[in-house]
Amino acid sequence: MSSISTHILDTARGIPAPNVSIRLHRLKNDQWDCIGEGKTNSDGRVKDIHAPQPNLSAGIYKMHFATGDYFLEAGDEIFYPYAEVVFVIDKNTGHYHIPLLLSPFGYSTYRGS
Repeated sequence: MSSISTHILDTARGIPAPNVSIRLHRLKNDQWDCIGEGKTNSDGRVKDIHAPQPNLSAGIYKMHFATGDYFLEAGDEIFYPYAEVVFVIDKNTGHYHIPLLLSPFGYSTYRGS
């Protein structure tokens, strides 16, 4: 089975970021098609952001993290109303973990396991 997962860590507070909406897209014919969505749980994770598939298609994918509401609820200034991470799946098997390390004035990501 192929899968994509994510989590968000609020690095300014040292805690997972709950209740952040995330949409997963795949680029097809120069258009972003939404193939899954969810909200982070209390551990900052989204379970089952997309339907399980035997193999994900090779291609370009994007995760859209709606961070503005999270910052607003935390009482922070909203500098990044959202963050987008674009990545390539070149093999159609395996697991792709795309975490977001987030603070009010910066974010980063990496390919996790």
